[in-house]
Amino acid sequence: MTPIIDAELVEGLKASALRAGRAIMEVFDSDFDVRRKDDYSPVTEADEKAERLILEDLARLAPGVPVVAEESVEAGRVPDISGGQFFLVDPLDGTKEFIGRGTSFTVNIGLIEDRQPRLGVVLAPATGDLYWGIVDEGAWLLRNAYAAQEEAQPLQVRQATPDDLAIVASRSHLNPATEAILAQYPKARQVNIGSSLKFCLVAEGRADLYPRMGPTMEWDTAAGHAVLSAAGGSVTTPDGGEFLYAKPDFRNGHFIAKGDPRLAIPAR
Repeated sequence: MTPIIDAELVEGLKASALRAGRAIMEVFDSDFDVRRKDDYSPVTEADEKAERLILEDLARLAPGVPVVAEESVEAGRVPDISGGQFFLVDPLDGTKEFIGRGTSFTVNIGLIEDRQPRLGVVLAPATGDLYWGIVDEGAWLLRNAYAAQEEAQPLQVRQATPDDLAIVASRSHLNPATEAILAQYPKARQVNIGSSLKFCLVAEGRADLYPRMGPTMEWDTAAGHAVLSAAGGSVTTPDGGEFLYAKPDFRNGHFIAKGDPRLAIPAR
């Protein structure tokens, strides 16, 4: 089945992210255990619970569409994605932030078509901020989505100016290559935040540039990439090339996410 991107699917994905977010926060408020995967990255009961819920929902919302989900891939369950359309799911991006009792961890559901993100949903479970975007149609943010008492606000990237430039990064990923880019913008404010919220801050106009000069996986970026693209931004390779998905091992190379299309991509 090829899912039609309509209101029913979008609402279903948003509801699924919220359901996963509630499960995550139940674990967050408990005395949970932390285990290590084969690559020594941490995993908790929250990652696993959230992924099970999302997989259940996707099987109902889009039966037959392959789902590449982080914990499933870790367990060796990798579907055939040769049809060109599939979901990428990171049930809990920012597990280290979650373990440290921070707030900038996210639930991510992205739909890929022809190697490019088409639809993305990102939830920050600790705050209830829910972002979603459909490329070529628009992006939105609903604050405190658990309560659903506010109206969603449309998102649009902002125009960057040399005297008011914000670069978003994560403290744990400030390697020399990233620091070299930051050095090219000595007047820029640096906004530190974890997980896929970095894409969302650029989409929201609270930041202008997000350089990632280190490894990520496709499920880390797909949903946020879609939200940013839908808000008028872009994600490219450092030399300005297309940033594509469905790579053999789902491993991303370096990328530059930006809001204003006029913003020059830093030279490496």
